[in-house]
Amino acid sequence: QVQLAESGGGLVQAGGSLTLSCAASGRTSGSTPMGWFRQAPGKGREFVAAIGSGGSSRFYDDSLKGRFTISRDNAKNTVYLQMNSLKPEDTAVYYCAGDPDGDYATSWWSYWGQGTQVTVSS
Repeated sequence: QVQLAESGGGLVQAGGSLTLSCAASGRTSGSTPMGWFRQAPGKGREFVAAIGSGGSSRFYDDSLKGRFTISRDNAKNTVYLQMNSLKPEDTAVYYCAGDPDGDYATSWWSYWGQGTQVTVSS
């Protein structure tokens, strides 16, 4: 079993940056791909980014590519999401996830954090 805890959310002005962290505890997360999802008010949860277990393979939602960067530090059991040039439409609860069942964007992920709120003001 893996427990995931996100941090780093908050309020930021449009154009600003935030870095989210996801700390894993329990069985090491180093053996599983990790991902970030988000859910805006009134909308469904959507895929943001994913990273392979070794850290060399990275995948992004096409609309976010270039602004968001996912990375991981397996020694610290932590996954990061660097978000730049933030827009009001990036406002959402951001969730960390681990151990996908297949395709990163559409499959079931076994482990989820509680989420961290990101609010981008205009």
